[in-house]
Amino acid sequence: MNVFRILSAALLLVSNISLAGQPNPPGQVQAGEQAKHQAYLFAHMTHEDYGRLYYSVSLDGLHWYRLNDSKRVFNDYQGHPDITQGPDGTYYIAGNTSDSSPDINIWRSKDLVQWDKHATYRPNLQATPNYSQALQRIGAPKLFYDKASEQFVMSWHTPHLNGTEEDPERYWNSQRTLYVTSKDLKHFSAPPQMLFDWDIGTIDVFIRQAEGQYWSIIKDERYPTLDWPTGKTVRIASSDNLFGPYRNLSAPISPNFREAPMLIPSPNGKAWYMYYEQYPGVSYGLSVADSLQGPWYQISGYTFFADWDKYSMPEQLRHGCMITISKAEYDKLVTHFGIDKSGK
Repeated sequence: MNVFRILSAALLLVSNISLAGQPNPPGQVQAGEQAKHQAYLFAHMTHEDYGRLYYSVSLDGLHWYRLNDSKRVFNDYQGHPDITQGPDGTYYIAGNTSDSSPDINIWRSKDLVQWDKHATYRPNLQATPNYSQALQRIGAPKLFYDKASEQFVMSWHTPHLNGTEEDPERYWNSQRTLYVTSKDLKHFSAPPQMLFDWDIGTIDVFIRQAEGQYWSIIKDERYPTLDWPTGKTVRIASSDNLFGPYRNLSAPISPNFREAPMLIPSPNGKAWYMYYEQYPGVSYGLSVADSLQGPWYQISGYTFFADWDKYSMPEQLRHGCMITISKAEYDKLVTHFGIDKSGK
């Protein structure tokens, strides 16, 4: 009888352990609470069709589903998609056909369904002050509309050294973030300017305004070593001014060898979700904080074990941008393109 009781107690303990759930990420809407952010759009590329435009959507910022039967949503687009919304509600997306293309292409949309060509911009990279050695390369254009100054900021990364067989990483270490401004995304300030005064490589940089400050979210593009352990991680810096100087560059928010960060507010507006890709196309990570200054911690997900994942994405997604949208916009996208709830 004692043996039976011991075995029963052991089985009950194992059962309770297997049923025990990890705490859910903060920021979700509770019963009786109204969502501050109703829905989300992830405009991205895919592993098999790199550089082309696809959509996934979410209602909670954690669980994402493909649209349009996993087909392109706009055939003309090429680039690393980044979307911002202007003061009149119009959406703009920037891209370029390759890093070696001299042009940045911009399209506009009223509903995120139909896109029309808006402008083409060709920066004079060598005219950038203190950066005459810039190579003719434009990586991952990003867009931000600053309500305070009523202007758009378009940024990208440009290197100044070619890689060599002995040191291919020097190309990436030499990346610097440049920007121009515009009132209408047709006419741009000249020449481009450098966003940071840091002597480190930066790519995938975007700007946000929140919590009374401006924030630059970056990928630290130096290669990780014992001398530079923050290499190939996502970090964040702050400034009182749109164009800096940006200071208080954070410790890594992500592990090494992550890129293409994306930042969205949680549905209740009380937390921040920072996504980033483990490249090349391996998985997505998610870090969470209740303030952009941190501290940040990582959430478990993208393991494809439902009892462990606290967030989920379809397989084979590559980087792009995430934005908040209204429930009406979400419903229109789902109605127009159709949604795949299988999670594949």
